[in-house]
Amino acid sequence: MMTSVAEKLAKKSSKSVSTKQVRLKLVYIDFWSAVKLSFLVALALGIVLLVGTFLIWMVLAQTGIFDQLSRLFGEVSGETSFSLTETFGLAQVLGFTLVIALLNVIVGTALGALATVLYNLSVKITGGLLVGFTNQ
Repeated sequence: MMTSVAEKLAKKSSKSVSTKQVRLKLVYIDFWSAVKLSFLVALALGIVLLVGTFLIWMVLAQTGIFDQLSRLFGEVSGETSFSLTETFGLAQVLGFTLVIALLNVIVGTALGALATVLYNLSVKITGGLLVGFTNQ
């Protein structure tokens, strides 16, 4: 009698499979790989910062909060011609955010490189990080 492929697979899966555990030590992190990874993560966070700032500014502008705050500051200061959107326009806010995002990329990349160097130096003292893996 012919058995189907599904029956053969069911018989195979019913057997108890022994799980192997492997314990490895992480004793070295490649410097340039870590720098590239930290650069890409910082770049992604910078893009998220720019897009998030743009979206928040657009929502605040569409809801009229800037106009209400301009009127409030005008009443408090006694100036009738005060406009918050002239002082903090979209171009100024995004320009400032771009500068912060660029600084974030530079500092994030430098911190990733520094963390790699410190880890590689600490391995000489501690012996590395023990990591366990299993196949299931």
